[in-house]
Amino acid sequence: MTPFSLNNYSGKKVLLTGDTGFKGSWLAIWLLKLGARVTGFGLPPKNLEDNFTVSGLNSRIDHLNGDIRDYTLLSDAFKEFRPEFVFHLAAQALVLDSYKDPRLTFTTNVTGTLNVLEAIRKNPGIKAAVIVTSDKCYENREWVHGYRESDPLGGGDPYSASKGAAEIVISSYIRSFFQEKNSPCVASVRAGNVIGGGDWSENRIIPDCIRSLRCNRSIGLRNPHSIRPWQHVLEPLYGYLLLGSALSGPDGKTFCGPWNFGPHPCNIVTVEDLVQEIICQWGSGMYHINESQQKSKESNMLVLDINKALHLLKWNPVLPLKKSVQFTIDEYRIEGLSEDVVFNQRSAHIDEYMNIQLSMV
Repeated sequence: MTPFSLNNYSGKKVLLTGDTGFKGSWLAIWLLKLGARVTGFGLPPKNLEDNFTVSGLNSRIDHLNGDIRDYTLLSDAFKEFRPEFVFHLAAQALVLDSYKDPRLTFTTNVTGTLNVLEAIRKNPGIKAAVIVTSDKCYENREWVHGYRESDPLGGGDPYSASKGAAEIVISSYIRSFFQEKNSPCVASVRAGNVIGGGDWSENRIIPDCIRSLRCNRSIGLRNPHSIRPWQHVLEPLYGYLLLGSALSGPDGKTFCGPWNFGPHPCNIVTVEDLVQEIICQWGSGMYHINESQQKSKESNMLVLDINKALHLLKWNPVLPLKKSVQFTIDEYRIEGLSEDVVFNQRSAHIDEYMNIQLSMV
């Protein structure tokens, strides 16, 4: 059993950037369940189907519309709310979009992260901060074995490079400003390809599949043989929450720095394998290889080594691919019902996930 309790968030003030995004909205739901006082900072939801909207989070947390590139607005939010915990998830999170607008990608992911770190530096009342980057921050050499936290950073596309650069900025701030005993404890986290209900981003395989299945269209695959570490969104979020708890403890400084949160090895499969499982659980559907888009510049293989989190945090991924897809399909199926129904289902999946965690002890 992990020695770090999620009860540490009860009654605590948590500032969450990117709360309107896919992962951020799920984290907001979990923090509410833990009794935290949540303030979100981020751009407005992009559409009415986003998880933030369908879960009714706008009436459940305090949300501030703002762009993390605006340091003055962000700094004012920190000063007014005076959080004890910070989770930074706001980002430009799409590889293909980074080719369309590289400047936006770099300013959001690098300068935005710098702004968050500077706000943390100037608010010493913060106990712990978890900064989310990406598994794509590594210099990808298409290795069959997992990347460790100490492996070289890099990126052949603007998105990956921006995340590698953000990691360098985070490391610099930890070593330059967060070494003193009473300073905030800061860590970065790198996760694989997350799936789950409420994600409607363009050019992502799950939303693309659901759109096609709902309309009885064939699903078009760009890179069917690319291997990815698929995981339900609750898996890395549990790791982030455990890490935040560890950072806030008496030995918090020992947990600063980078952490990988990847899936169970059985979940590292091709895009085509994932789509076949989705079709199976949806109950119908078909797919085809989109020849015109096969040459998009995306890596073929990327796997994380998660031994650090396994041994030091006692975090463990517990959802096999079939269960991860089942959760995801169930979550998309109920969208369109009331906000309370959706929120309660998300909450029930968190409870079920934690019961599975406890059963593995």
